[in-house]
Amino acid sequence: MVTITFDDAVNIDNMDLYDDIFHPDRKNPNGCGIKGTFFVSHKYTNYSAVQELHRRGHEIAAHSITHKNDEKFWTEASVEEYVQEFAGNRLIIERFANITDSSIIGLRAPYLRTGGNNQFTMMEEQGFLYDSTITAPLSNPPLWPYTLYFRMPHKCHGNSHACPSQSHAVWEIVMNEMDRRDDPTFDEDLPGCAMVDSCSNINQPEQFYNFLNHNFNRHYNSNRAPFGLFFHASWLKKNNDFRKTFIKWIGETLTKTDVYFVTMTQVIQWMQEPQDVQVIKEFEAWKDRCDVKGVPYCSHPNACPLTTRELPGETLRLHTCLQCPSNYPWLLDPTGNDLGK
Repeated sequence: MVTITFDDAVNIDNMDLYDDIFHPDRKNPNGCGIKGTFFVSHKYTNYSAVQELHRRGHEIAAHSITHKNDEKFWTEASVEEYVQEFAGNRLIIERFANITDSSIIGLRAPYLRTGGNNQFTMMEEQGFLYDSTITAPLSNPPLWPYTLYFRMPHKCHGNSHACPSQSHAVWEIVMNEMDRRDDPTFDEDLPGCAMVDSCSNINQPEQFYNFLNHNFNRHYNSNRAPFGLFFHASWLKKNNDFRKTFIKWIGETLTKTDVYFVTMTQVIQWMQEPQDVQVIKEFEAWKDRCDVKGVPYCSHPNACPLTTRELPGETLRLHTCLQCPSNYPWLLDPTGNDLGK
């Protein structure tokens, strides 16, 4: 299993990249299109684009309303602040991307800063199934996702993290750090990196290609833990050669009959109901919205110029196929209709 994820706003700046990577001609061995997971933050997001990604079968998950730049906030936030940020984020996405199937069940905190027991208590109370914020240090073999009913199977990685210390009925799709050495058989040990764009020594397409193959094989040739590739779109947008290299690598990897590019939720579905490789092509959870045809729900979304008392002096555009709200949705008014101008 390979999971491709993208963090932050979805809009016209990155939809061409997503169209390119998840081209309908790229299919898993069961004949279904490859799928990804999008952790969507609110500001600057085009909800008609999110609606289209969901229509095509990709997973939409929460990444907060504000994406506050103060990294300490995410470590120290209260349960109520987490409710506002993530339950509110989910409500905004559901409403303005018209996602009505209760499928937004995952989240990732900004800057990969976990919020300890407050974050996971909120997730239980608000019905989130999984988190994908916790990083695990580079290890061989890598880790499978786990539940937080019991103690984490690795150290809380990094001094700035507040990992949960209590039992929580939540899955953790852990972010396994990747090995970024140019020559793993010779080079000295280097710290791993969780987000691909944080692997700062990758400067050339050939390096990136070797990095992808080496880390894929670390998973594929050992315990087959899901191989997570976690991106910010801007990294691939500004490095066109890396974009081409990544797409080439996806195509080569798809020649294997036992490798599937799936969503985070599909990983959990397989773990809850494991399927042998001989029958995996018929696994219904991996055939949902298998080969989507047709056109977007709307070709000319409303571009609503809106304000809110919570962001004085700012006028922001909300792109949606639905009717414009009265105000720009924000923490105290996620529907956009509850606060006066």
